[in-house]
Amino acid sequence: MDHKCRCAWVSARPLMQDYHDTEWGVPERDSRRLWETLMLEGFQAGLSWEIVLRKRVAFREAFAGFDPRKVAVFTAEDIERLMGNAGIIRSRAKIEATIRGARIFNAMQDAGDDFSAFCWSFTDGRPLEGSGYNTETELSRTISKTLKKRGFKFVGPTIVYAWMQAVGIVNDHAPSCFRKSEVENMSGGPRHGT
Repeated sequence: MDHKCRCAWVSARPLMQDYHDTEWGVPERDSRRLWETLMLEGFQAGLSWEIVLRKRVAFREAFAGFDPRKVAVFTAEDIERLMGNAGIIRSRAKIEATIRGARIFNAMQDAGDDFSAFCWSFTDGRPLEGSGYNTETELSRTISKTLKKRGFKFVGPTIVYAWMQAVGIVNDHAPSCFRKSEVENMSGGPRHGT
């Protein structure tokens, strides 16, 4: 039996434990993965993250491995195909937002504006120490506004904060969680302020 002390939100289900223990809060620097996670957080809006995790393989298949170059050229026929795919969350607005997000991502990259550098610029490249109790912060509101100005959809401050937690921009592991210090060690220690 596993007796590790984890964050309170982690259920006893192996999928959630594995996600928490291996991915959540780990500082992500890969532009494509940062974008993929942001798009999946948008699909999660109004649902549980566990639903997205259970469907993540199907999402990756449906969205060409979340390759922004491929997703950006999806057509109306692709949208209809995705709307008929029971393996994913079938929301036309969220599907269209992901295609739009791919086009914005590509435009940024083509202009020399690396998505990873953009994401991490809000914290000067260092993860922030979280409190574990926020659903949004002043920083998530700032990032949300910036993403919206660039044209992204489904990037409200609560979605952005959940994304910040997921990709390690903020380390919100509980102080008693065994992953707290492990994640801190990956990033060179905490920087206060979210």
